Amino acid sequence: MKKTIAVIMGGYTSEFEISLKSGAVVAAHLDPDKYEVYPIVITKNRWTYTTDHGAVYAIQKENFSLELPHKKVLFDGVFNAIHGSPGEDGKIQAYLELLGIPQTACDFYQAALTYNKRDLLSVLKPYGIAMAKSYYLNFGDPINKEAIIKKVGLPCFVKANRSGSSYGISKVYTSDQIEAALEIAFKEDKEVIIESALVGREVSVGVIQYQGKTKVLPITEILSENDFFDYQAKYEGKSTEITPADLEPELEDKIIAVATFIYNTLNLKGFTRSEFILVNNVPHLLEVNTTPGMTQHSILPQQAKEAGISLPELFESALLAIL
Repeated sequence: MKKTIAVIMGGYTSEFEISLKSGAVVAAHLDPDKYEVYPIVITKNRWTYTTDHGAVYAIQKENFSLELPHKKVLFDGVFNAIHGSPGEDGKIQAYLELLGIPQTACDFYQAALTYNKRDLLSVLKPYGIAMAKSYYLNFGDPINKEAIIKKVGLPCFVKANRSGSSYGISKVYTSDQIEAALEIAFKEDKEVIIESALVGREVSVGVIQYQGKTKVLPITEILSENDFFDYQAKYEGKSTEITPADLEPELEDKIIAVATFIYNTLNLKGFTRSEFILVNNVPHLLEVNTTPGMTQHSILPQQAKEAGISLPELFESALLAIL
């Protein structure tokens, strides 16, 4: 008997359109002989399913079900393809857990933790994970430029604390640029993290659950045409992504060890992608993504392809882990 699966996508943040693309790819690559798939678009106002004929039906939020003309749809599982809130910050996870509906991403606490860059780095720092120097600001806090520069130096990165796809990020070279960068960051979040600019190679590491085991995918090196791996570099072809990265075996083992340690220590599940800057051959953690991009051009699917895993195999593995 077919399993009934909701592929949720969209969300409440600037990553809405990117998430729609990820969700569409997932829905298109799930085996129709095994799964009855319903793409569900999540917005702040409505959660909806649109039929092939354009009819729109709202999700019943009290039990996450669909009332269609000839049947009521209850879901066996949810494939979470939302980037940003509410799918990457723990809200959807907590809601579905209360309803007893399994979903493919990590649990609500781990999602909330990893989505909050400040909290994630604070939790991992005692384990000796290398990272940039950082300075925290909340909206409305006094801005002490001297204190910021003394702590993190110049150049530095001003980032929205809870955001993805490089929204709300600016690279700052002079103290005069700090306020404008903060204004950009505060448009995305009321919390900001300012980090020292790390100089080195940037790599991305996919760690997933595959066939019941934790699997590290081939590492990707990111070469951005821009000053850093910003939105343009990620989604508008302004970067070169090399998979597998050309790394010395010893360095590759070191990166794999750190990424695996983070995955296991935080008790993560599903698909994750960790970003590092290699400074003097030491991996410095930037962030951990727990609902990474799933289009054909996204990094984690590229890594899976290099590992010999097709998109249907990749996506089905996530469902088999929860059903």
